[in-house]
Amino acid sequence: MFKWVKIIKNQYLGLWLIGLALFAVQELPYMIMPLIPLQTNPIMNMPTNSIFLDVCEKIFGIVCVVVMVLIVHNDNKLFYVKTKSEIAFFSVAAGTLALNFLGWILYFCGIQTVTVMIVFIFVMPPLYYLFIGLWRKNYFLVGTASLFFIIHLSNAFINLL
Repeated sequence: MFKWVKIIKNQYLGLWLIGLALFAVQELPYMIMPLIPLQTNPIMNMPTNSIFLDVCEKIFGIVCVVVMVLIVHNDNKLFYVKTKSEIAFFSVAAGTLALNFLGWILYFCGIQTVTVMIVFIFVMPPLYYLFIGLWRKNYFLVGTASLFFIIHLSNAFINLL
């Protein structure tokens, strides 16, 4: 982890390379999707009913990754889970990722209901970023992920229902 420029209080512009790995892990289902023959693929063929929400969703998703990787807390090390709150937030982040993967497994097995897609595939990624932000004391990420959650979920509801 590198810290370059102080932004405010204990937040620094820096680089957290593990953040790139955490992003890549969350994106694994999209990387393996072309290798899995799906009868139907509603997520990849979903109509866009709100261009505004679609653009905002993409922007906030990208901003979450950028903020996760480029903003670091003064006390943070490369990887740590020492305090009870850090252990809790890291565990919940790992749990949201596991639930997201469970949703993708169901999806790849042909269980592509609106409930599976919304609960496991649309809700979990923003929560993953939110809990990484809480674990890392990256409050810019917490705010961005909270907005991403609202926009991502709103866009999913509008497009799927």
